Amino acid sequence: MILDQFSLKGKVAIVTGSNTGLGQGICRAFVEAGAKVVGVSRRPSTETAEMLGKNFHNVIADLSSLDVIPGIIADTLDKFGRIDILVNNAGIIKRQDSLEFSEENWDSVINVNLKTVFFLTQAVAQQFVAQKSGGKIINIASMLSYQGGIRVPSYTASKSAIKGVTMTLANEWAKYGINVNGIAPGYMATNNTEQLRQDEDRSADILARIPAGRWGTPADLEGAAVFLASSASDYVNGFTLAVDGGWLGR
Repeated sequence: MILDQFSLKGKVAIVTGSNTGLGQGICRAFVEAGAKVVGVSRRPSTETAEMLGKNFHNVIADLSSLDVIPGIIADTLDKFGRIDILVNNAGIIKRQDSLEFSEENWDSVINVNLKTVFFLTQAVAQQFVAQKSGGKIINIASMLSYQGGIRVPSYTASKSAIKGVTMTLANEWAKYGINVNGIAPGYMATNNTEQLRQDEDRSADILARIPAGRWGTPADLEGAAVFLASSASDYVNGFTLAVDGGWLGR
């Protein structure tokens, strides 16, 4: 049956940024699809844990440092015995005019959004190869993987790079049965966009361009995430799927 291909029963997923927003929604969708989930967050994912119960395990880690990666892998294996799916969702954004943009704002965003993403992905892929099981990797990109944005040069750089890295890793790792794909959310009602949504003029400009006529929600991303994590996407490699209410088509 076709719906069986979307099942995640028996799978173990790592989802970064699990305490709120898109990450929390993806965790919920994976558990509902049958998976066990390790959520990685800088602060306790208390609400997510209460929502998902025994099928969710929280690892507290600051993804601005590579030092936490071995512990994330070890904790997941200790808790659930294997890894089948990784979602690189955690990310930060710094807004400042590019003429004054600081080195600190550049480095902090690139470290979390790109450097740690690559090396966590590498570590998980090494586990996939050791398991001889293949696996699914989903990188959360952005509309700014396609566009320039305003006052967010390091975020745009990181998300453009994520789209490119997704393609190159898909090229290298398909032979191991590893699918690497991305999701580019449109303008979502999350913590990262709170500043934009509070700016009445900017928010109105954004909404005027979205054919769907509304900001997205974490629930809008859940189906795409389950698809790319499941066997239904076994022949999808290196593609970044826009879930944007039609923004890019406008």
